Amino acid sequence: MAPTHVLRCCQRGLAWIPVIFIALVVCWSYYAYVVELCLWTIISIGEKIVYLIFFHLSFVMFVWSYWKTIFTRPANPSKEFCLPKAEKERYEKEERPDSQLEILWRAASTLPLYTRTGAGAIRYCDRCQVIKPDRCHHCSACDMCVLKMDHHCPWVNNCVGFSNYKFFILFLAYSLVYCLFIAATVLQYFIKFWTLCRRKSAENCPKNELNNTAKFHVLFLFFVAAMFCISILSLFSYHLWLVGKNRSTIEAFRAPVFRTGSDKNGFSLGFRKNIAQVFGDQKKYWLLPIFTSQGDGLTFPTRLVNADAEQAAVTLHPDSNKCVPDVSVSPLSESQNRLLSNEQHANNAEDHLAENPLKSAESETITISMESES
Repeated sequence: MAPTHVLRCCQRGLAWIPVIFIALVVCWSYYAYVVELCLWTIISIGEKIVYLIFFHLSFVMFVWSYWKTIFTRPANPSKEFCLPKAEKERYEKEERPDSQLEILWRAASTLPLYTRTGAGAIRYCDRCQVIKPDRCHHCSACDMCVLKMDHHCPWVNNCVGFSNYKFFILFLAYSLVYCLFIAATVLQYFIKFWTLCRRKSAENCPKNELNNTAKFHVLFLFFVAAMFCISILSLFSYHLWLVGKNRSTIEAFRAPVFRTGSDKNGFSLGFRKNIAQVFGDQKKYWLLPIFTSQGDGLTFPTRLVNADAEQAAVTLHPDSNKCVPDVSVSPLSESQNRLLSNEQHANNAEDHLAENPLKSAESETITISMESES
């Protein structure tokens, strides 16, 4: 037990190395920009004041969002997704997979679950011993199930999921703004010092020129800012695309499986509602590292469930070869119905067009095909 505990502590300590590296780079960039550039290099007082004001604004927002991303604990499934004590004992003692599956189907009968495994079974985590809510996955690095897990980021030493995904997006945005601002304001001095260093050696520089230390900080500051700009821009663009599609990184590589099959757009509600899922309804809080994401992380409105809204309950069937009773999944929660209200009105408007005999025939055909698939 002792060696395992020591090894785990060492792994946790080593996991902070990327965060410490970023912290050191940020501290050095602050010194290089404020002291070496603004105080010792720039001559104009007005230019100093403007640069320092905008620099500190971007710096504070960057550090704030980075701090929130690192130290916001990932959200975990609630107790209602844990097996009852009696069912848990039966599940652990049962050796037949079919019987274990039956226990899971019975326990999930009252839970709002709309996704399954690729084989059509209930998603269950043997490590955490919980039934996985929709979009929940087990993180091997954190050793826990994380609600709406996106990925585990070593640069923040934390799992990015429902509780801190907005903070992670803002961290990328403000780090990009921070690097772009530094690169843009340092560019003219970078060109000046680079040209000077190529023409004259440091020993022959006039006395009014900056010393070698100041040149090094300014030149290296531009290189570092430009390098981080390129790397962050690609990652930030990718996650903006994910937000617009209402997907996580995991769902982008492996589409979630619903009752009607896998669908990569199953959680997409439209561009505006997809953004509101992460940033919330009130736009005045979008740019602040304050939690405003919609929902509780346990249930999510889905496009496929909305299509079955006329049914009283969605019936999940396991594989036809297995003897498992039918299980009805609970209807949408109030928050889900509120989010999908506009789309339901749109569906009702389409139903009024059913007075046309041709369209009514088409709707009947679609209904029959959906029943045959279920």
